[in-house]
Formats: sequence, C-alpha cells, structure tokens
Amino acid sequence: MGINFDQTFFVLAVLFIATLIRSALGFGEALIAVPLLAMRIPVRTAAPLAVMVSITIAALIVIQDWRKVHVRSASWLLVPTVVGIPLGLLLLTSSHQLLVKLLLALVIIGFALYSLAGAQIPELKHDSKRWLISFGLIAGVLGGAYGMNGPPLAIYGAMRRWSPQHFRATLQGYFLPASIVGMVGYFWNGLWNFELTHYYILSLPVILPAIWLGRMANHRLPHDTFQKYVFGGLVIIGLLLAVQAFSKA
Repeated sequence: MGINFDQTFFVLAVLFIATLIRSALGFGEALIAVPLLAMRIPVRTAAPLAVMVSITIAALIVIQDWRKVHVRSASWLLVPTVVGIPLGLLLLTSSHQLLVKLLLALVIIGFALYSLAGAQIPELKHDSKRWLISFGLIAGVLGGAYGMNGPPLAIYGAMRRWSPQHFRATLQGYFLPASIVGMVGYFWNGLWNFELTHYYILSLPVILPAIWLGRMANHRLPHDTFQKYVFGGLVIIGLLLAVQAFSKA
C-alpha cells in the first residue's frame, strides 16, 4: 500500500492537536479528532484510531502522575458508566434525536456560560457516592449514545474544585479502562486492521511530544484560568453537538 503523504500529514496534525488538548485539559479530544479524521480516512478507522491514541495518552499520564489520581472518584465514576452505556445505545436509536441533542447541548452550554460569567457553581466538599453514581451514569449514557463521556466528568471535577493536575490525572484514571473496553469492542467487531495499526505507529512520534507539552501547560495553568479553559471547552462541545444535531436532522 502506497503512502499518501498529504493524507498522512493531515491525520498526524489532527492527532497532535487533539492530544495536546487532551493532555492539557484532560478531556475533549474525541469530538475534535474523530470528525476531522473522518474527512480523510474511513470512520471505521478514525474512531478506533482515536481510542487507541486515547489509551496511550491516558496510560502515560497515569504512569507520570499516578499520585494525583483520585482513585476512589475514578472507580465510582467508572462503575455506573458500564450500566449507562447500554442505555445510551437505546437513546441512539430513539426517534427524538434532534430534541435530545439540542437539550443536551443547551444544558452543557448553559452550565459553562453560567460558570464563565463568574457565577459560583455548587461545590462538593467531598466525594459522595450519590453524586459519583449520578455523574458516572450520565457519562455512560452520553458515551454510549454520542461518544461524549467527558462533559459530565468535567462538570463533576469542577464542582469538586480539583486542581488542574488532579483534574487531568483523575479523568485519565477513568478514561484508561473505559477506552480499553471500547478498543476490545472494536477488535471483537473486526475493526483492527492494517490501516489502523499503520496510522497508530506513525502517530507515536507525534503524540508523545504533544502529551509532554500538554502536561507542561496543565502544570503551569493557575486554577482559575484552567477552569475557564474547561468551561470554554464545554461551550465548544455543546455548539458542536448542536451543529451535529441539525446536520443530521
């Protein structure tokens, strides 16, 4: 198979940007990587490639910053996610896709703008099983329906007032096993092929420095500035979701 250099450069550039965002903020790369990658490579390759890169990012961050992972939080968020994924798949087959996506987009955008405007969001002083299960379940539903686990986790981390370092590390403690399960599913369905392996190997020299640069940015961001970037990212995700809803209406 000949190498299409323009296509390869595009794929690697997208993965670099997406990895940099994920490493700096801890979430948000999937809605950037998959739609852009799908412009040049089949979505059957783009989606599992994004998950393989996600596993690599999460694993390296957890190895580097394992002391900053709130293990209890990550575990209690992950368990209800497993329950929520099938519910999300049911939602995916719902006949009210436009309404559901728009409502979800409005909630995400509204919460983020409310926080960016300087309003004080509720603070959770400690981990509560009730809140962990609730946010984990919502993450599972959104992950199963739209591949969007991140926003509920970001909101929970903001309410817990985690530092940028703990926020980033704890989310990776959640994403690592979740992404591995997702990759097993892709493998089970025969989506692990030569093209996927080819792009993944080529991406390693690109995503590794992006992880390092993102880590430097994360560790240098003041807490208030970091929160603004998180809420700004949520606004963008909400807008993308609304656009996606109308494009498929």
